[in-house]
Amino acid sequence: MMLARPWLPDALLRPPAVLLLPFADWLNAFSDYLQNDLQLTIFTRAIADVVQFILDVVNNFLLGGRKGLGLPAVPWLTVAALAGLLGYFLGGTRLALLSGGTFTYLALFGQWKLAMQTLALVFVSAPAAVLIGLLLGIAAQRKRWLEVSIAPLLNIAQSLPHFSYLLPVVIFFGVGHHAGAIATIIFATPPMIRMTLLGLKRIQPEIIEAGRTSGCSPRQRLWLVEVPSARQEIMVGINQVIMQCLAMVVIASFIGAPGLGYKLLLLLQSLRIGDAIEIGVSIVLIAIMLDRLTLAWAYRVPEYHGDERFLVRHKYLLGAIALAAVSIAIAALEPYFYFIPRREGLSTGFLWDPIVDWITLNLFDPLQVFRHFVALYILIPVRDLYQWAPFSAVMLLYTGLGWCIGGRTCALLIFSFLGFIALSGWWDRAMITAYMITVAVSVCIVLGLTLGIWASRSPSRAKRALLLCDTFQTFPSFIYLIPVIMLFQVNDLSAIAAVTIYAMIPAVRYTIEGLRNVPVPLQEAVTSAGANRLQRLVQLELPLALPHIMVGINQTVMFSLFMVVIAAFIGTQDLGQEMMRALSFNDLGKGLVLGFCVAFLGLTIDQLVSHWERRRKRELGLAE
Repeated sequence: MMLARPWLPDALLRPPAVLLLPFADWLNAFSDYLQNDLQLTIFTRAIADVVQFILDVVNNFLLGGRKGLGLPAVPWLTVAALAGLLGYFLGGTRLALLSGGTFTYLALFGQWKLAMQTLALVFVSAPAAVLIGLLLGIAAQRKRWLEVSIAPLLNIAQSLPHFSYLLPVVIFFGVGHHAGAIATIIFATPPMIRMTLLGLKRIQPEIIEAGRTSGCSPRQRLWLVEVPSARQEIMVGINQVIMQCLAMVVIASFIGAPGLGYKLLLLLQSLRIGDAIEIGVSIVLIAIMLDRLTLAWAYRVPEYHGDERFLVRHKYLLGAIALAAVSIAIAALEPYFYFIPRREGLSTGFLWDPIVDWITLNLFDPLQVFRHFVALYILIPVRDLYQWAPFSAVMLLYTGLGWCIGGRTCALLIFSFLGFIALSGWWDRAMITAYMITVAVSVCIVLGLTLGIWASRSPSRAKRALLLCDTFQTFPSFIYLIPVIMLFQVNDLSAIAAVTIYAMIPAVRYTIEGLRNVPVPLQEAVTSAGANRLQRLVQLELPLALPHIMVGINQTVMFSLFMVVIAAFIGTQDLGQEMMRALSFNDLGKGLVLGFCVAFLGLTIDQLVSHWERRRKRELGLAE
């Protein structure tokens, strides 16, 4: 059909106008019905007021002021000292230095107010998302029909780009700090539901039976037996919630949420790269600190202190009280330890600005040549190919692949996903998004496989590489825009470079884990048969690790879709740019339709990869 394009009728080249469906108008009409006829905004604005009050209280606790409780703020020295003690309690000296050092850095470099506004949003959003996700996960584990009902919703929710969550919140809850918190809660809840459900399903039947025979009621068995048994999965879910919250609070700056994200947005818009890097360092430090603290909490083995003396049993609590008292007294004597204004804080601008200037002056011409070469010989031809391809041929190709790999159900799902995009009227924009994803994922696969294979050859290299993957994965997506703008300015190449850097992490991680999990006896058998290192890699290790590697590639595609929408901020012509326009004009219907188009692109690839992975595992005898 591709080759027959010159002879195809126009109706098979692009969806004819008569078949396009006004999804956006339907969604807007439904939104108007909820707002005007059902008066839903009365209820949603009441929720917004409650959330705003809680935010005022937390903000007051961290920064002081007349709102909320009207109490004075906690000195930065006290926060840093208590954070250091918490880090020591959970993970020892290194984690104590990271936790206390992060807050000390924020204070000394004059970022305290912005950072506390960001953390206030996280401290409000994360507990709400954890509670909602925990309760829904428990309910889904109890009721099979609920699990079946929410499973596709969770798939779509975790495939929707960040901006899709902002529009409904703006329409029903308004803009401001509370709107950012509500959007963050909605965005961060799905992973908690999944991890709760996974943890409860993994409980051994013997544990549940022991609780039943000991006389526990169903409620007691749930909270005293099952939830504690699923503690590790639930704690990992809490870690994911907190990281999702931190990622979203940066995006929430688009709807008026104050803090580091809003400041970073303003600096990027004005191309003040040096100052943006300083803000970016603050966000990265907070992300790493929260990630390490919550993971240490998740994997910490509970200790029993029943037979110890009071002072020993509560030594950390007593230490925290003592630290708080001493640090507050020091801050009362010396205001420098209470709050450091931005103008009096330290700055790393004198380090970053010369670097940015040097790159601009010395690398501009070589980078310009590189940009022109990549655009002329790679990006433009690939983009033209995607826009040239008839939509009917693309749908037929992917539906056929779905049929061959996953059968009729997979094919019908893929046909439905692509059919929605075609009938929505956004096929051409979706193809531009697909071209950017294709280029970025191709680079990610080449670099990710290469780095993963290299790192897997040595246990020490693998450990260091996985640690770097863990670290880079904690960075909020906006951080990756800073270096690419600095190097490539604002264009498609910058967007694709940002997508590549962000999305390469799972490709590297899963390649290392897949190759390291190849059974040692098989490796020794192949080696004893005379195979050299390269032959063993090509003929044994990669084929066995391929299902695991494909999971990483699937994650790379999903990461790319998230990031390509964020990258619309630096100039693209894809679905992400249209989503930003919809957000600017409060067009809920258009924004949601575009979000579904992005999600369905990702779910199409997810269906193909997931079914292939399961089939390949069955062929290798690895399936359970």
